Amino acid sequence: MNENNDQLVTEKKRVDSKNLLLGILIAAIIILAGFFIYDHSNSNEKLKTQETEVAKVTTEKSNLQSSFDASLARLDSMQTVNTEMDSNLSASKNEIAKMKSEIRSILNKKNATSHELSKARNLIAQLNGKISDLESQVAMLTQQNDSLRQNVAVLTTEKETLSRNLDSTIVIKKVLEKKVDVASTLNADNITITPVKVKNNGKEKVSTVAKRVDKLLVSFDVNNRIIQPGTTDLYVVVIGPDGKPVTTPASSGDTFTTREEGDKSFTAKLPVDLETAKTKNVQFAFAPGSHFQQGSYKIQIYQNGFLIGEKTRELKKGGLFS
Repeated sequence: MNENNDQLVTEKKRVDSKNLLLGILIAAIIILAGFFIYDHSNSNEKLKTQETEVAKVTTEKSNLQSSFDASLARLDSMQTVNTEMDSNLSASKNEIAKMKSEIRSILNKKNATSHELSKARNLIAQLNGKISDLESQVAMLTQQNDSLRQNVAVLTTEKETLSRNLDSTIVIKKVLEKKVDVASTLNADNITITPVKVKNNGKEKVSTVAKRVDKLLVSFDVNNRIIQPGTTDLYVVVIGPDGKPVTTPASSGDTFTTREEGDKSFTAKLPVDLETAKTKNVQFAFAPGSHFQQGSYKIQIYQNGFLIGEKTRELKKGGLFS
């Protein structure tokens, strides 16, 4: 009986021991399961936090890229700046180029850190400040260029006006010079032609018989109230009875230019000293290379290309005893 009781006690202890071990195992499983549940929950929370952070970084990087692109667009809009502006703004453009390179380097990184993105944000802010300064300078230079263009346009207009006025003045001057030129031409008055016979003793005697005449003495007065003091040339043309100019050995082959008849041979060229508004008497003696012929001898006086006076003298044919 006692032996059975001992067996029962032993068996009971064995069962109790198994139950205790099983309880410990169950408790351990429950604790382990709780740990796994906690750890999984904590991991999910961390993963969500990381995903949120990644999304935030991605969004920030995208915003920074958009801001950078907008800054570049502002720079592109100023590419039409002319050479003069480029030289004046070269220093600012060099600084901007450095900033662009650094910002682009950060934004091109696949795993840019928040610190790097923050640096990029600051650089973009500085870049925008530089661009604003650049825009202000460009606006100022553009305004100055516009003012210069306006001044050039005004000066060009004034030059054209002056040129037109000058052209008109030149035309008027030429017209006035022509009028003065014509008005200053001399007048020849009191023209006399005296046929003279020179005797053996040197004395002279007036004769109208052609074969007795040795020379023609021509006398006339010239004057002009506006001519300037100085020397002018008078050209005397003697036209013989045959209608042709009579020349002397001294004038043979020489010509002068007339205003209406072109070039013309002359008999004598007479330099005359003149004074304004004063009459000058001119005398001229003409002797042909051969004897005078019967008929009319016309004396023409030219000055300044104009015929200023003429007169005719008739030489007669002598009689049997003349």
